[in-house]
Amino acid sequence: MMSVKTESVYTGEFLVSEGNNSISREQVAFAANLTMKPGTVIAMVSATGLFQPLDPSADDSTQNALGVLYAGKVTDASGGDGVIIARLAEVVDSLLIWPAGITDEQKAAAVNQLAALDIILRSE
Repeated sequence: MMSVKTESVYTGEFLVSEGNNSISREQVAFAANLTMKPGTVIAMVSATGLFQPLDPSADDSTQNALGVLYAGKVTDASGGDGVIIARLAEVVDSLLIWPAGITDEQKAAAVNQLAALDIILRSE
């Protein structure tokens, strides 16, 4: 009997299309002690300017979706830089990584926030 292996999402695999010359991408600074996979929906803490995964129940501006993580990223105690899809892209909805416990209403709000950045979700 063969074992079954499940592969995680690869760098940029969630992208259907993006703008020319990497116009869709932005290098950003991430908060400390994070482990994130490609396709993680990203937000920013307004007080620090540091990015981290979306947190719909927060009140520090991380409840607002600002992009999608392009490549997996692990940060240490001092944080780190990484690339997000910040604008002008189509992404595969089923390959995005949403926060655990996100409600349909919170997800709909985040989808609208991404759409305002011209990041459009598509079904496979």
